[in-house]
Amino acid sequence: MMLRLRSVLSLLLVVITTFLVSCSGPSVKVPDTYTPDRIAQIQIYLTPVSEARQGMETLGEFVQANNWTNARTYIHGPFGFLRRDLTYLANTLLPNDQKAAKDLIDEIFAHLERLDAAAQDRNGTATTTEYNNALADFDAFLRLIPGNTEAS
Repeated sequence: MMLRLRSVLSLLLVVITTFLVSCSGPSVKVPDTYTPDRIAQIQIYLTPVSEARQGMETLGEFVQANNWTNARTYIHGPFGFLRRDLTYLANTLLPNDQKAAKDLIDEIFAHLERLDAAAQDRNGTATTTEYNNALADFDAFLRLIPGNTEAS
């Protein structure tokens, strides 16, 4: 009886050990450098963001001319998908860069929201300040992008 119990216990230990070893595979390590594939993916997501950065110049013209209606319309129109596009781009960055990029996205949109409110109030000083701050944060975001030659 004791021999049989030992055999069953041994078999049970072998099965459990085999199961545990088979479940533990090699861990996937996130690369700490930008691979060519990742750079290619970044370039795809960079296209609409670069176009939006060029659109910041148009917004700046509206702000400078105190064209309140067009400034507000531009924020809500052409920049309608900007948060999504910036977030997609930020998610392609290395983990160390993602946090800074997402913080900058929040800052950009805080400035755009305050710019919108200032334009609604027809406050030229505040719209100019918020525009300049949004532009600075947008450029800081673009400087995080590897291989980006458009960052000012």
